[in-house]
Amino acid sequence: MRKLKVVTSKDPVTSDTLQVLQLHTVNNPWFPGLRIFQCERSTETFIPFIPSFLSPKTTRIKIGFAEDSPTVTVATMINKLPTLCPDLEYIIFDRLPRHPVITEAVSEMVLACKRDTLRVFSANSPLTEEAREVLYQLPRLSELWAVIQGPTSLPKVALPNLLTIDIEYDGDLNWLEGFRGATLEKLKSVVFRTEVNNIGDFLGAFERVALTTSTKDTLSKFSFYTSRPWNPNYSSLLSFNQLKIIEIEFSCEDGCSSRVDDHIIVSLAQAMPKLEILRLGREPCATATGITVNGLVGLACCCPRLSELRIHFQATTLIEATTSATIPSPSDEPVVRREDCTLTNFEVGKTPIPARSELAVAHILLQIFPRLLEIEYTNRDWKTVGETIKDFRRIEGFVRRASKVHQLHI
Repeated sequence: MRKLKVVTSKDPVTSDTLQVLQLHTVNNPWFPGLRIFQCERSTETFIPFIPSFLSPKTTRIKIGFAEDSPTVTVATMINKLPTLCPDLEYIIFDRLPRHPVITEAVSEMVLACKRDTLRVFSANSPLTEEAREVLYQLPRLSELWAVIQGPTSLPKVALPNLLTIDIEYDGDLNWLEGFRGATLEKLKSVVFRTEVNNIGDFLGAFERVALTTSTKDTLSKFSFYTSRPWNPNYSSLLSFNQLKIIEIEFSCEDGCSSRVDDHIIVSLAQAMPKLEILRLGREPCATATGITVNGLVGLACCCPRLSELRIHFQATTLIEATTSATIPSPSDEPVVRREDCTLTNFEVGKTPIPARSELAVAHILLQIFPRLLEIEYTNRDWKTVGETIKDFRRIEGFVRRASKVHQLHI
């Protein structure tokens, strides 16, 4: 057997069964040829037996832990891994208990692993300073998920093969200085997560250190997730013109915290013509704020590859555009060429929409984004808009097919 995936919550294995199997194999691994071991929601009963599944040929380990997993049991199991699997390349731990005992165990594991072998490391646990010195200078590491707890400093980062990094932090931003002048020639994706109350100018701090590296020319995805209110300084992202995905989440529960407007959105669109996914904020709230029809047209014109969009915008400006626009002459070229607009999914959330304007809103959205397929909403007033757009697409498909049939008979 080369790969084993265990889901203990769906098919629980009793400790008696495991003990009997352990007695029959004595100290030998149960699966001596196992290369990949995956376990979801490891229970207190199952965790002590995980080492018995592993062998010196095991190079990939992915373990998710059930809630309230006992820290000592988890730590004991982790401590055994480098000895049982000396050539580990791929380590993922999910839902680890947050405890100093776990921090010490995971850190010791990092120190014991072969430094020229490890390629993927993901663990939702802080590390000791000694382990950080090793982790952030692993020559073959390509994926990293790390937790930075409190006022922690990082060593100067040298990860020449790193492609993606995911960092969760809960303190100040001094740790970012570890990335100043860092060796990151291949970095494509960065993800940051935090629940601090005052996020501040994170984007500005990121820009200042990132521009001292080669990240400007390689980064294609930037994500930041928080459930707190936040007003990001989006202008700090304008230098990263290779971005294809921008996802920045924040909360509007205690009042709308989005400050995106036409100037911001058009600046981003002009700086990042390769954008494919743009999500600013969580689900758009019920506050009538954000960009106008002019900003939507700017996105459509500047970002031909855009396929998914979530922003705060003012639906009333779509209606205003239909009443103030002049009728074009037959010789006028369309501003937004139909073949250039690839947007298919538009998340509007709770965005307010003027009463009895659903058909007009659907029409103008299709003029701006002619390939639009799905409107994602929680405000039920958008239901008719979504259904109208789907009707138009069905009619369009029928006309296209019928046209091809007639052309064949000409």
